[in-house]
Amino acid sequence: MSNYRTEKDSLGSRYIPADAYYGINALRAMENFPVSGLKTHPRLIDAFLIVKKSAALANKSLGLIEKSKAEAIARACDDLRKGTLRDQFVVDAFQMGAGTAIHMNVNEVVANRAIEILKGEKGNYSLIHPNDDVNFGQSTNDVFPTAMRIAARVYIEELFPVLDKLSRTLEAKGKEFDEVIKSARTHLQDAVPIRLGQEFKAYGVSIRKSLDRIKAAVQGLEELGIGGSAAGTGLNTHPNFPEKAIIQINKETKLKFAPAADLREAMQSQRPMAEVSGALKNLALELIRISNDIRLLASGPTTGLNEILLPAVQAGSSIMPGKVNPSMAEMLNMVCFQVMGNDLAIGMAVQAGQLELNVMMPLMAFNLLFSIEILTHAVGLFSDRCVKGISANRARCREYAEKSVSIATALNPIVGYAKAAEIVKEAVAENKSIIDIIKDKKILSTDKLKKLQNLGRLTEPGIIK
Repeated sequence: MSNYRTEKDSLGSRYIPADAYYGINALRAMENFPVSGLKTHPRLIDAFLIVKKSAALANKSLGLIEKSKAEAIARACDDLRKGTLRDQFVVDAFQMGAGTAIHMNVNEVVANRAIEILKGEKGNYSLIHPNDDVNFGQSTNDVFPTAMRIAARVYIEELFPVLDKLSRTLEAKGKEFDEVIKSARTHLQDAVPIRLGQEFKAYGVSIRKSLDRIKAAVQGLEELGIGGSAAGTGLNTHPNFPEKAIIQINKETKLKFAPAADLREAMQSQRPMAEVSGALKNLALELIRISNDIRLLASGPTTGLNEILLPAVQAGSSIMPGKVNPSMAEMLNMVCFQVMGNDLAIGMAVQAGQLELNVMMPLMAFNLLFSIEILTHAVGLFSDRCVKGISANRARCREYAEKSVSIATALNPIVGYAKAAEIVKEAVAENKSIIDIIKDKKILSTDKLKKLQNLGRLTEPGIIK
């Protein structure tokens, strides 16, 4: 058994591989929860390590942990945040309530790495103990909500510039297409003229507004309940511990976290996770709408609208030669559907709290970080490999605009709604354009007809008199 060491817990003894940095708690979790094959998100691991380092240094400054132990723990956390030993975080993403299993996995790996730093052998917990030292003055009940808020708040910073870029790219297309006249459509039927640039500018504005809503929602993540201990009362913690720990957390993250006004509330309610997830869901709704519009506008090339041309990124069919599909928009749709499903799971988990604790936090953390991850990647790809390369089929847009019977709307102030409706019916019945009917019946003077034929004027406020 030289390849194993023995560890004990309240349930008994177990053999642990001698070279393992995880311990008996993680081993039991591996046996109990072989659920999905998915591991804890690496950003959550990073956040746990930030909390563990910050707690150790805070407790050192308060004289509660020996200097050598605290500094070894801090150094171990720094080493692990570089990405080393990630295979030692072995607990499945779907695990025991409150995340005790992954929390103890972190405590054990940090402890054993710190023991190495102190020149000891892994498992010699008399040097650094996972509970008594790494977890001093802490509980899963305050560490997990703190870590998942830090993870989400730090990670979502990577989504912001991607959304900003998409918004700017759409708005740039708005300028590029500003003189492209086309037919608007409402109810998928012909409507009054609009400029293709106006459509794309509006898409950019909607993404900008979605970004603003997300930035407002993430403020709730910046309240941390570290120091609440087991029930939010702060048992076994120094009164100054929360403030000192958060000062260090801010130093590590370069963000502005603050102690929660009420540590019980920060433990009982995980509303901020639902708020951020909800903001991402609303973003997903906008992205789905825009990507579907782009798919529709690009449909064809001979039997669809074909008003815009998308960059070809991949062959579209295994059987139809030369077929090209709106692949990037389809990918974005699938990602957004997943984000909406994640939001439902998060919402169910957030409402499932009872009394002093919500034990469904691992599910919240996994799904929110997953949503941030796939949105960040997908939006960036959609912007670079689709929107950036869109071009306008100007001739097709103009053709549809001139054929649209809804040009007759501009006649309302001149001949009235009822008369304009008769003109539309006649144009449809005779398969003629509105302009042709007006010419045939000499409804407008030459001057007024020229104004009506200037479709660009019909895309801005104004009345033909």
